[in-house]
Amino acid sequence: MRRTTALRTALSAALLVGAWAGAGFPSASAADTPATASRAAGDAPQASTGLLAAMQKDFGLTERQARARLSAEKTATEIQPRARKAAGASYGGSWFDASTGDLTVAVTSGRQAAAVRATGAAVRLVTHTVRRLDAAKAKIDRLDAPAGVSSWHVDPEANSVVVDVVASARSDNDVRKFVERARKAGPVIVEQSAQAPRTFSAGTVGGDPYYTGNVRCSIGFSVYGGFVTAGHCGQAGASVSGWDGSGIGNFQGSSFPGDDYAWVSVGNGWWTVPVVLGWGTVSDQLVRGSAVAPVGASICRSGSTSHWHCGNVLATNETVNYSQGAVYQMTKTSVCAEPGDSGGAFISGDQAQGVTSGGWGDCSTGGETWHQPINEILNRYGLTLHTA
Repeated sequence: MRRTTALRTALSAALLVGAWAGAGFPSASAADTPATASRAAGDAPQASTGLLAAMQKDFGLTERQARARLSAEKTATEIQPRARKAAGASYGGSWFDASTGDLTVAVTSGRQAAAVRATGAAVRLVTHTVRRLDAAKAKIDRLDAPAGVSSWHVDPEANSVVVDVVASARSDNDVRKFVERARKAGPVIVEQSAQAPRTFSAGTVGGDPYYTGNVRCSIGFSVYGGFVTAGHCGQAGASVSGWDGSGIGNFQGSSFPGDDYAWVSVGNGWWTVPVVLGWGTVSDQLVRGSAVAPVGASICRSGSTSHWHCGNVLATNETVNYSQGAVYQMTKTSVCAEPGDSGGAFISGDQAQGVTSGGWGDCSTGGETWHQPINEILNRYGLTLHTA
């Protein structure tokens, strides 16, 4: 940035000096293999006092339990691609179980069970492969969803496609017809959500935002040459200003609906750093890679309105039905968010996960929030994540 607060300078400097000294600036690009991207996940957990405190508060854990969970999640993230390969065509999905600390892998044939267990994963025998479930979801993606249907995703633990409908609209004729058509696509179960999803952009208010016109959103992750954020925050070519009103750059690419991602160039004296702001709730968090956390893992979010909050990964590859249109391949979490948080960073441990898209609820009463996965954004625009 061209200007910065003393608090942010102190927090970032404390983290970055040790990480940069003698280490250079290694990067995780969209072309990295899963093993490369998850290399940091195999290291000993590097958790700040603030992150541990946030996990203790949001999950009701002791410090020792929080450290143990982070360690187990890093192991699960490292195991996940190997276990999927071992399962082969029998693969039915995978998820992290916080109660046991295990990654569970679903398979449709017991013949692959031993090979999967050899990777360190637990095994569950199921009926449907993830390929079958993904095909069913793809058919549902082609349907015209009414406003009373909030989202749908493949749930590996349920071994089914889950369709979420807004509780108040469950008896609506259009919703019932959609569900009937969805059931014809494959195995489907129906669940209820409290509210319809919405995006989390907002009008101009105080905080630590970036602005596009009178819209305030939040920075996601630094990439070389700029940062990534939500697509609904601005269209390609739109100018962007920072928290202090000075110009940052312009939207270089943007997609919404269908996707909800964008990237903004950085110039005019601003610069990028591999840090997610902790807002004084936790220490600023270094970004070391973009290994994908499994379903069930803990995940935290940083945004310019509600700042720092944590929860769990609830689902991946979910289709979210906003009023503006459907957005595909989203990750659902139990983390709360509020208007102005759009575009902000989702991070699991020190691994970038995605940018805040939208959800329902708020941080007073709770809710759910979706993010657009970071690796999809990097691949789409050929960007390289700035890592420590």
